[in-house]
Amino acid sequence: MPDQPEPTCLPIFSSQNQGWENILVQQFQCPPSELNFHYSDEHSICLSLAPRPVRLLQIRGDKRYKGLYGKGDISITPAKVPFFGRWDSDKRYLQIRIASRFIQSVARETFSKNPDGLELLPEFQIRDHQIEEISMMLLAELKQKNSSSKLYIESLINVLAVDLLRKHATAKPCLSLYEGGLPQYQREQVLEYINENLHLVIKLVDLAALLSMSQFHFSHMFKQAFGISPYQYVLQQRIERAKELLKHTDQSIMEIALICGFNSHSHLSKQFRHLTGIAPKAYRAN
Repeated sequence: MPDQPEPTCLPIFSSQNQGWENILVQQFQCPPSELNFHYSDEHSICLSLAPRPVRLLQIRGDKRYKGLYGKGDISITPAKVPFFGRWDSDKRYLQIRIASRFIQSVARETFSKNPDGLELLPEFQIRDHQIEEISMMLLAELKQKNSSSKLYIESLINVLAVDLLRKHATAKPCLSLYEGGLPQYQREQVLEYINENLHLVIKLVDLAALLSMSQFHFSHMFKQAFGISPYQYVLQQRIERAKELLKHTDQSIMEIALICGFNSHSHLSKQFRHLTGIAPKAYRAN
């Protein structure tokens, strides 16, 4: 069965052109309607955002479900499973499509699991605080129109994948968390890499690969070692470098933004003001 198009209504927000890897996040607001979809290489998560419960009929594979969907209710459709849905009132929801190859990679790296025998289970109407929280964070970043760091997006996607595997897979793999953070030599290795590459896109997968760790375990141990997430640390370092260049060079704010890894003047200004309380131009003038 070929992949079917999304519902006839267009998404209000979409990450399609934002450069996010392994994931597509879209918010929809649709009148009473029905839809079919079938994704061969993606798992689909739907989170209800409707302010009032919506009566929904779902047919997924050979299983059928009918009930009222309230805000925060979640359904999960694994890759290769056809889905049909029909609703009788305005429906508002967030759909997340996550690449099945990425889920397999996380299973292999984080749990040392053979992904061939690990499949996601279809879920009709569940509550999962972690999935809901991550979904809303992704939606918030989506509304920023690419003003955030890809490192932050990667971190959210990785935690989402781990949560799906831990709670919604055929076999529930056990997650071992290492305590104590990173040893000194590994801290120095990571910080040196970040310092030398602030002008580039710093990816979570590359930071984790430096220490031969899974992305999930790297993020956990980095936060234990430094008290903040990799994304927060990189952002702080970029702002510190911007402050130095603002005070000691006559380069334009646009030039400084690019040197420090921001994608625009406005991106630097927003993050600079958020962390320091003033705009870059005002900081330079002080």
